[in-house]
Amino acid sequence: MTRKMPAIPHLTSTEDFENYLPTVPFLTSQKAGWESVMMRVYQEPSFLEETMVPGSLDIHLSLVTSGAVQVDERDIQGSWMSYPVHKGDWFLAPAGSEPYIRRWKTLSNDPFQTLQLHVSADLFARTVQQMMDRDPAHVTLVERSGFRDPLLDQLALSLRQELQQPAPEALGKIYVETTAQMLTVHLLRHYASTDVSIREYSKKLPSHQLRRLTLFIQEHLSQNLSLETLAQQVGFSPYHFARLFRQTTGESPHHFVLRQRLATAERLLKETNLPLVSVATEVGFSDQSHFTQVFKQYRGMTPSMYRRQR
Repeated sequence: MTRKMPAIPHLTSTEDFENYLPTVPFLTSQKAGWESVMMRVYQEPSFLEETMVPGSLDIHLSLVTSGAVQVDERDIQGSWMSYPVHKGDWFLAPAGSEPYIRRWKTLSNDPFQTLQLHVSADLFARTVQQMMDRDPAHVTLVERSGFRDPLLDQLALSLRQELQQPAPEALGKIYVETTAQMLTVHLLRHYASTDVSIREYSKKLPSHQLRRLTLFIQEHLSQNLSLETLAQQVGFSPYHFARLFRQTTGESPHHFVLRQRLATAERLLKETNLPLVSVATEVGFSDQSHFTQVFKQYRGMTPSMYRRQR
């Protein structure tokens, strides 16, 4: 769906960015509670007249997921450059990049669809500090157009899947944060303007740290736990924590927290007469229906059925 365009600013926030695009996203994480990354999916027009695209305060990534077009682009005072764009092509604009003008026309009978990601500049800066111990002002990304990156594909499509079929809020937050961390580190490794050396750890979490972390999770199941909160309990960056946790336990923090929630829910269903809505709240689900859905998915029966069989 096309719309009348407002005056285009030089730079805009991630939240306002979609106001200056010619189409309205048919899928967006705007109200999903994601904090470090935002996704929008568009059904683009097959023909686009000259349109100015503002710069973004955050990192802007675009993936062509369907169709093909001939694109013409130029800087505000520059000359036109033309190139074909096909399904699977990525585009990367660093945070604070300059606005530009573009137009396109279709090369395919397939619908032209794009998936667009904005990665928080604050997340990028924190990642640089935590993993490289360098001033983030001296580490930037390089603008790229029409490149292929299978790992970026995988990460972006997993986020789209989460948006289409979201996990419970208390679980989806950790999943999205973990994926955003992986995406940010990947950008830093492969698209930085300077050579990057990232510290890696091959060891596992000591048993006493894993016990302390497990106890912390069990004591805070009713809260919307974040990846950073969990990482702070063992003194690692969120990225390193997620990797070390998987190396130690064989599962992601997201799945581990889910197992703890379900185990506690089983105990409450067996040993107490708490209403189901109270059980759901105690183990971190925002509502009873979501709790019932997830419990049935993993236990093969509803919480009510499980309680009757206790």
